[in-house]
Amino acid sequence: MAWTIARALIYGLIGFICLPIITALLVLILGYLFDPRCGTPGDSGGCEMGAATIGVAAAFPGLAIGVALALLQEWRKRRRQKQGGPV
Repeated sequence: MAWTIARALIYGLIGFICLPIITALLVLILGYLFDPRCGTPGDSGGCEMGAATIGVAAAFPGLAIGVALALLQEWRKRRRQKQGGPV
């Protein structure tokens, strides 16, 4: 049980760190591709601040997704053991 909690925390921290980075980069890439004003002096950093806001907003969902993945893996592992399948 302790390993399950530790694994859930590790996966949660990975999600907490990785999902905001991925979403911020995706927002920047899409912003620069579809908005010709991004990166110009008249933009005043609007595209970059939008990416930062989306990144910060994605932190806790990333944590929840990571914990959910760890718990789902543990549940599937226990179900296979109960059915007598390979571990």
